[in-house]
Amino acid sequence: MGSRLTEEQAAFAAAVRDFAKRECGTREQRAALAEGGRDAHHPEVYARLADLGWLGVCLPEECGGAGGGLADACLFLEETSYGMVPCGGFITTVITAKAYERFGTERQRREVLTGAARGDVLAIAMSEPEAGSDVGALRCRAQRTADGTWLIDGQKTWISNAHCAKSILLVARTGEDKHGGLTMFHLPADTEGVGIRGIETMGGREVNDVFLTGVRLPADAVVGQVDNGWRQLMAGLTYERLFLAANMLGLARRAFDDTVAYVREREQFGRPVGSFQALRHRIADLATEIECTRLLVREVALDCDAEPDKLFPREASMAKLKATEVAKRAALEGMQMMGGYGYTTEFDMERHLRAAVVSTVYGGTSEIQRDVIGRTYGL
Repeated sequence: MGSRLTEEQAAFAAAVRDFAKRECGTREQRAALAEGGRDAHHPEVYARLADLGWLGVCLPEECGGAGGGLADACLFLEETSYGMVPCGGFITTVITAKAYERFGTERQRREVLTGAARGDVLAIAMSEPEAGSDVGALRCRAQRTADGTWLIDGQKTWISNAHCAKSILLVARTGEDKHGGLTMFHLPADTEGVGIRGIETMGGREVNDVFLTGVRLPADAVVGQVDNGWRQLMAGLTYERLFLAANMLGLARRAFDDTVAYVREREQFGRPVGSFQALRHRIADLATEIECTRLLVREVALDCDAEPDKLFPREASMAKLKATEVAKRAALEGMQMMGGYGYTTEFDMERHLRAAVVSTVYGGTSEIQRDVIGRTYGL
């Protein structure tokens, strides 16, 4: 697709931009909706997106979705991120929904995907205090009881949007094999024995500890196959990394545009600071990097849509690595070029940096992405 969109996609992107401008186009609106960026998700705004049918952009039509592809979902993520729409629950929802779509039972698909299209937030719980990049080391245990139900105990951490989720896709240990003993479970967030506690971060309130104490789930809570959770996770990494890349592409674009707007207006030594070669060249380099990122993310999305049963580990990791590193660079460069004003809450740049700096960590660190890419070359 490159930088070209179909007529339908162009109209969709324009509609999302109009929504963003209307709902959160001013700093005053954004401050009221997101407390200066501390809350990435606003339920009322999210409900309006659901009413427009946009939350089901890539979900099946039989579940209330629009039936679009990954490229359409990436376009939505890019534009809402650029427009600073407080719909942070969407990214974990669409990542999680894809797992239900691929591996869930008919009942699970109908319940969870229909709810997601209508505005339910979904979360996925993998990481633990001693199991981050090494997901296979997780200890949260699910034991099958005599009556066929499951008894679950353990702790999850860094779980994005668990505090506003209707349900959580839980990955727990059901066997002793490091990778062959993991299973996915459908866990309603209000299940007895589930405790959710927010973790304060420089980016605000988005991630959580999830405590599971004597949690009981029915036999049919398994998503996919028992002890096959690792393979199912690996199959979903393409979606996760691609969606995260699209989200950070939007942020990079926004940080860049905010920087350009500032250096055009800010004057020192009798002329706009953007006219000085030192800044002009930095702007040129950033523009080129962002355009390269845009082409990469959109081409990978189209490839995935063209071959939905194929995994794209190299390409998805490249997109995630490139987009997150570029977003972080765009925010850091923007802050540097804006000087002290970039550090103040009077402008959005400090918020962009808070959102971008962690993107090279979650969803697989940049080091993990490089390792994945290297292994695809037999290294």
